[in-house]
Amino acid sequence: MTKTKKGTFIVFEGIDGTGKSTQIIRLANAFKKMGHDVVVTSEPTEGVFGKKIRALYQNRSMVSTSEELDLFIKDRREHIDTLINPSLRAGKIVLSDRYFLSTAAYQGAAGCSPEAIIACHRFAPDPDLAIIIEVPPQLCIRRITEKRGDQLNDFEQLESLKKVDSIFKQMDLPYLERVDGSVAEEDVHRQVRELIKRLLPHLFHSVSGEHQ
Repeated sequence: MTKTKKGTFIVFEGIDGTGKSTQIIRLANAFKKMGHDVVVTSEPTEGVFGKKIRALYQNRSMVSTSEELDLFIKDRREHIDTLINPSLRAGKIVLSDRYFLSTAAYQGAAGCSPEAIIACHRFAPDPDLAIIIEVPPQLCIRRITEKRGDQLNDFEQLESLKKVDSIFKQMDLPYLERVDGSVAEEDVHRQVRELIKRLLPHLFHSVSGEHQ
C-alpha cells in the first residue's frame, strides 16, 4: 500500500452506534487546541459514489453485493485522490470516520471475503492508527433508536450488526487498536488519547508547545 505521506492518518472504525463521530470531534478539537492542522472526514463521502451508497440506506437490495462493494471502492478512490492524500502530503492530521476496514466488515457480513476486500485496497494508504470502538450490538441499537431517536436503516439491523461486529473482532493488523466504547463518552476519549500518546507521541509535541 502507498506510503508517500508526511501527515498522520487516524481512522475510527466500529459498528453503527459506537460513538465514532463523537470521538472524532473530541479528538479533532484537542489537536486543534495544540495548534495542529486537522482534517475531519468520513465515508461514505458526499461525492457522486457516496451519494449512491447513501441511497441504499433505505433499500439495500437496489444493487447486488458486488455492485455495492464496487460503489464503496470507487467512493474511496475518489476520497483518497481528492482529500486524503493531498492532506497527508501537506502534513496535516487526517481523522476519518470509517475507511476500508468498515467495507471489509460490512460487505464481508453480506457475503464477500473480508480478506479479499482488504487485499484489493493496495491503492489505499494504510492508516497510522485504526481505532475500533467496541460496543455490544444490542447497546448500539438502543443508542440509535432511543438516544438519537432514529429509525434503523438497512445497514443497522441487529443480525447484520452482529455479523459485522464478529468480523471486526477477528481483524488483526499492525496498525489496529481497540477501545471500550460502552463506557462514558469522556472515558472513551481518555482511552483514545492514551493510545495516541503511546503509539504516536509526536502528535503531543504540539505546535504550541503543549505536552499534556
